[in-house]
Amino acid sequence: MRKIVIAIIVLFIGSAMNSPKTGKDVIKIMHEKYAGKWYKTFSFNQTTEIYKNDSLIRSETWWEKIQFPKNFRIDFGNADSRKAVIFRNDSSYIFKNSKLIRANYYQNDLLFLLGGMYFYPLDSAISKMKAFGFNLNKFHEDSWKGKAVYVIGANKNEDSVNQVWFEKENYNLVRMIKFENKRKEETLLENQVKLEGGFSETLVKFYIDNKLIQVEKYHDLKSNIYIDSSVFEPANFTKNGLQ
Repeated sequence: MRKIVIAIIVLFIGSAMNSPKTGKDVIKIMHEKYAGKWYKTFSFNQTTEIYKNDSLIRSETWWEKIQFPKNFRIDFGNADSRKAVIFRNDSSYIFKNSKLIRANYYQNDLLFLLGGMYFYPLDSAISKMKAFGFNLNKFHEDSWKGKAVYVIGANKNEDSVNQVWFEKENYNLVRMIKFENKRKEETLLENQVKLEGGFSETLVKFYIDNKLIQVEKYHDLKSNIYIDSSVFEPANFTKNGLQ
């Protein structure tokens, strides 16, 4: 019996010593688990519901393609709608009627958090987390919808700072809160499914100042499929959408 008790104590102490103490520790664990394994490409379509004043005002179908870590394209409506946005490197390009109407500097935090981080060296991934506005020295453990989570960017009960919540079991992102332009932006990610080399959420809800503005429901998820890199080239955009 004494040996069993000692073994339990040793196991408990070892587990406590290996538990992350900072956000940087969590990122390191995640990177070790998924770097070199996460799916490189991803495609799906989604039902997108737009809300205003808590009421659904319209529903659309969006077609999306991702090539981690830097390429992401959304075509709005039918494949021949001629409306799309391309996120490429650190820029976004918005098209309407097959014409570029706006190009901006834009760092896509969700593209990074939902898989992009695993394609950078660890030091670069940590630097990018900081650049996105998350304080890696602030960290606590919590629970979210019945699951244990790691919270990076906030201490316990600290609600008014940028933070990301990862569930402990598979390190899936389940919640992000950011404060930009004097408003609170919150993203909830749910109903995760396993894919080749990783996971994906299939239900996403977006809130601004605690009001629901958008719900996304994913369909026909495909990972590690061939995607021609040219579809992410703004100069190659045509009315044929995702063809």
